[in-house]
Amino acid sequence: MDDLLNALADKGVRGETPSRDEALAVLRTSDDDLLDVVAAAGKVRRRWFGRRVKLNYLVNLKSGLCPEDCSYCSQRLGSRAGILKYSWLGPEEAAEAAAAGVRGGAKRVCVVASGRGPTDRDVSRVSKTIEAIKERNEQVEVCACLGLLSDGQAERLRQAGADAYNHNLNTSEATYGDICTTHTYEDRVSTVQRARGAGLSPCSGLIAGMGESDEDLVDVVFSLRELDADSVPVNFLLPFEGTPLADEWNMTPQRALRILAMTRFVCPDVEVRLAAGREVHLRSLQPLALYLANSLFLGDYLTSEGQAGKADLEMIRDAGFVVEDTATTTLPGHRRGQRADSADGTDSTNGSDGTDSAERVSAGGLAGGEPAVAGRPEHPHERVAVRRRGAGTELPPNA
Repeated sequence: MDDLLNALADKGVRGETPSRDEALAVLRTSDDDLLDVVAAAGKVRRRWFGRRVKLNYLVNLKSGLCPEDCSYCSQRLGSRAGILKYSWLGPEEAAEAAAAGVRGGAKRVCVVASGRGPTDRDVSRVSKTIEAIKERNEQVEVCACLGLLSDGQAERLRQAGADAYNHNLNTSEATYGDICTTHTYEDRVSTVQRARGAGLSPCSGLIAGMGESDEDLVDVVFSLRELDADSVPVNFLLPFEGTPLADEWNMTPQRALRILAMTRFVCPDVEVRLAAGREVHLRSLQPLALYLANSLFLGDYLTSEGQAGKADLEMIRDAGFVVEDTATTTLPGHRRGQRADSADGTDSTNGSDGTDSAERVSAGGLAGGEPAVAGRPEHPHERVAVRRRGAGTELPPNA
C-alpha cells in the first residue's frame, strides 16, 4: 500500500495522471489505510494549491418544474420533493442574493436555472443578471449553469461577463441512461466543449452515491480529466424523498474521502470542489476533506440547506487553511496561461496561502444560522433539509 500511495503522490506532484488500475485501488483501500490515503492525496493538493480554499456561492435563478427526468434531482419532472418552486429572479434580485455570498468571502458566484437548456431569451435575461452582479463586484467570478447550450449561447454569456460554465457529467457514459432518459451523456459532453470553445472556463463534475460501481466512478473522473475541466465539483447524492433515488443511502464518510482522494490523484492540478451532500455524508470528517479539495460551496445549495456559512469559515480556519482572495488566481499558470497569474504577477503554483485575506474574512464575525444537519437522526431523510431561505424567499440567505 505504501508503494502505491507514494507512486500516486509522486505522479500528482508532477501533474501526471495515474492509471485506471491505480485509481481503482484507491477506492478499494481499507478504512485502516484511510489516513495514509488522505496524506498522500494531500501532498498533491498542497503542491498545486497550498493551504488556499476557494469559496463559491450558489444563486438559484429559477427553481423546480424541470422537464428533464434526471433521477437524482429534486427539481425533475414528476418530483414529489417539497422544494421551493419559483420562476426567474430579476437581475437586481439575483445580484442582491449574490452579494450575500460575496460578503461571506465567496470569490465565485454560480447562477443556476433548472431546465433542459436556455432559450435565447433566457440567455439575454441571464446576461443582464451577470452584468448586474459584475457591476457590484467587478472582481468576482461568475459561473453560469443553465443546462444544454445551443450554438452561439456560450459566446453570448462570455460577452456578458461570464467567466465559467458548469455542466456536470454526473456519472459514467456506460450508466448514464440509467439515471436520465430525456438527454444523453453525449449532450452533456458537447455542452462542456461548447463552453470551452467560447473561452469560458469549463466546470464539470460528478455525483457519487447513486448506486454506481467503483469502475463507474473512475470512468467519469477520467472523462472529466480528458475534457480538461478546470474545476470538478464532487457532489454526494442527497436522496430527497419524492425522487427515484430516495432510498440510495449507501455513502459513508470514509468512502466519500476515498472518492475525493481518487479525484485529486486523477485531476491533480484542477480545482476539486466539495459540493452538495458534504454535510450529510462526510459529517464530522468534513475538515479532512479540505486536505483533498481546494474549493467548496459556502452556505446553502440549490434546493437544500447547507452548513451555516459561519461554520464553514470556522472549519477552514480550525483545520489550518485560509480563504483564497480575489487577488489570487486559483489555477496553476500552466492551465490558464496569463489568466492563471496572480494579480501581483506571481504564479499561483507556489502554494501562496492568501493568509491576509483569510484573516480579514474570519475577523468579520460573519452571520450564519445553525447547521442544517446536526446529527444522524433515526430516519435518514431527516438529514436532508429543504432550503427555505435565501433566493426566492423573503428570508435572509445563509452565507
